[in-house]
Amino acid sequence: MQNKYKYDFLVIGSGLAGLTFALKAAEHGSVAIITKKEMMEANTAYAQGGIAGVLTKHDSFEKHIADTLEAGAGLCNREAVELVVKEGPRLINELIDHGVQFTKKNGKLDLGREGGHSENRIVHAADATGFEVESVMVRKVKNHPNIEIHEHHFVMELLTEHHLGEKVKKLDQIHCFGAYVLDEKADEVRRILAKVTVLAAGGAGMVYQHTTNPPVATGDGIAMAYRAKAKIENMEFVQFHPTSLAIPEAGSFLISEAVRGFGGILRNADGVAFMEQYDERKELAPRDIVARAIDDQLKKRGEDHVFLDVTHLDAEAVKEEFPTIYETCLEYGLDITEDQIPVVPATHYTCGGVSTNLKGETSIAQLYACGEVACTGLHGANRLASNSLLESLVFADRAVDTAIQEIGKLRLNEVIPEWDESGTENTEEWVLVSHNREELRRVMSDYVGIVRSNLRLERAMRRVELLNDEVEDFYDRTRVSVPLCELRNLICVGYLIIRSALQRKESRGLHYTTDYTELADKVVSTVIG
Repeated sequence: MQNKYKYDFLVIGSGLAGLTFALKAAEHGSVAIITKKEMMEANTAYAQGGIAGVLTKHDSFEKHIADTLEAGAGLCNREAVELVVKEGPRLINELIDHGVQFTKKNGKLDLGREGGHSENRIVHAADATGFEVESVMVRKVKNHPNIEIHEHHFVMELLTEHHLGEKVKKLDQIHCFGAYVLDEKADEVRRILAKVTVLAAGGAGMVYQHTTNPPVATGDGIAMAYRAKAKIENMEFVQFHPTSLAIPEAGSFLISEAVRGFGGILRNADGVAFMEQYDERKELAPRDIVARAIDDQLKKRGEDHVFLDVTHLDAEAVKEEFPTIYETCLEYGLDITEDQIPVVPATHYTCGGVSTNLKGETSIAQLYACGEVACTGLHGANRLASNSLLESLVFADRAVDTAIQEIGKLRLNEVIPEWDESGTENTEEWVLVSHNREELRRVMSDYVGIVRSNLRLERAMRRVELLNDEVEDFYDRTRVSVPLCELRNLICVGYLIIRSALQRKESRGLHYTTDYTELADKVVSTVIG
């Protein structure tokens, strides 16, 4: 291992993308993994459905590509789609070689189907796929001698020429030299230098009031990349999962799309199966269509949830297929084999993010991005179910291949100064942080949700700009803390979503506005930075 806080590779995030990169990069140099909580506390661990891949002779790359392109509503980068689909099976088999125990039936992988897929191609570990994958990868990483893990460390800023007091004339001349990182337990900000930095910091679900994401999903990677002048792409496309458990105590627990793939039926309070009114694919329509259908039912009927019904299916088969969902619902007094499940849409996935090319490179030299933090071109205007973990595998693999070819040419930039907190103070005004966080999430949910309008978006922008001014002033004069940095990042992400949404003068995929209900003639991405 190199000198303290100096590494070949700095990996920010401990989900599947970060762990995949770290494990492969560790064969070529020293690696530091920074994670703001424990290693297991990542979006990956909460993924229920599975990983999509062409694994049988009945399926084909062409079908998976076509399904992904259709879900993406014309905005996918076809090269990215072809890359991910074709590389996927090899990397799924790598996970199996690592020891991931995917569910099998009769000795073969049990392949499920979810909305938008034309074939059964979802490998899964019952209904807790992410937890199984994350557990195996964390064990592998912890046992690697070239990997150093920093838990309860929060990355505050990416180090660039800005920290040297240099003005870069062109944005494509910016380099990343590592990061300033807050060690929570020591309450100390450290300068961590690296030749290559990898953003794998996950999504931003916590910018909304209702989300299936864990509390760590505060958009930190996207926000810090934006502040470092990286290009950010397609942030208006926020995927709402149609079916989170509508019991307040459950904290928006996800009811997997696989439940609908297994035969679950969506009904309103009168027991009417309503999906056929919206799409001929009914419950198996892509998520944006299902989420809007539910939203429409709720607004028309003045209700706060609909129901997902599996009571007509074989009870034992339901328990076997969805043990985690069954047991969790039972904790809240709901036997899903006898009772309909109350569900409501909740923020689930950030389709936009830090713009990358097909090698995982961002617009900042020596900075890569993979996983939900990135916008690779795969998802377009709407992510196809179970393509997210697949994307994490493929783009982490691509980023490693590129980074290890470059690492020998790079040197650490040891001129970067240590963190300076002079002029700041501790404060008792922490009510500002909690209050502003809740106000932001309420504004985003009320005005920047499933259905939007210019009026709502402009109103949201005014409020977010006001929140930003307050928090930036507070940040400048206050000692840093994780809650303050998270709030700052959430406000930044909210701003990026609203600004991107205002730029798009059409309804496409996950972005639906009542002011522009049709598709525009020209298909373009929204790029900021």
